[in-house]
Amino acid sequence: MAGLDKRVGSYAEALAGLADGMTVLAGGFGLCGIPENLIAEIRRRGTRELTVVSNNCGVDGFGLGLLLEERQIRKMVASYVGENALFEQQLLNGELEVELTPQGTLAEKLRAGGAGIPAFYTATGYGTPVADGKETRTFDGRHFILERAITGDFAIVKGWKADHFGNVVYRHTAQNFNPLAAAAGRITVVEVEEIVEPGELEPSQIHTPGIFVDRVILGRFEKRIEKRTVSA
Repeated sequence: MAGLDKRVGSYAEALAGLADGMTVLAGGFGLCGIPENLIAEIRRRGTRELTVVSNNCGVDGFGLGLLLEERQIRKMVASYVGENALFEQQLLNGELEVELTPQGTLAEKLRAGGAGIPAFYTATGYGTPVADGKETRTFDGRHFILERAITGDFAIVKGWKADHFGNVVYRHTAQNFNPLAAAAGRITVVEVEEIVEPGELEPSQIHTPGIFVDRVILGRFEKRIEKRTVSA
């Protein structure tokens, strides 16, 4: 059983093997459920020329925005520019290659990658620049474009709880893109708020089975709120 223990004791160990030019899949949506400490470790390591796949690119000064500050990202595959002014600036200045992808298509690209499906047809984006250069077909009188699945060298994921074997549970909306990214990484690293003993997680509640996870680390999280609103 000891050989199944996927816990690591440091963030340096968690990201061992990450190298320049790799593709990194990052879970999270805005600032909800982002692997903030793993992102900070990538910044500390100074890994460059990365292709990063994530719903968006954090915000200025936090999350994936930290990697933009250090010019560590060569290409960003995301569904929107969002609230990050630096992301927008680098895109408009031609400093950063950006592949904007419809949000549902991005989710399905990751899901298909994790399931071993190389490509799929979707109607989303047909007749727009999203379809440029892509194969199209007609099914039942409706037009579809062929989208390639996405996999990555590393997947960095934020979970709520995990056991020693890498079985992971996410909390509420922090589930978002995390289980999709977790399944599509060649090496998947999950940072969690709590690591429990084997057998403590209810099997029916596990979102990412340990077979998809290579390393688990216990983290401390700031959990910033992206936009604060108050009622009158």
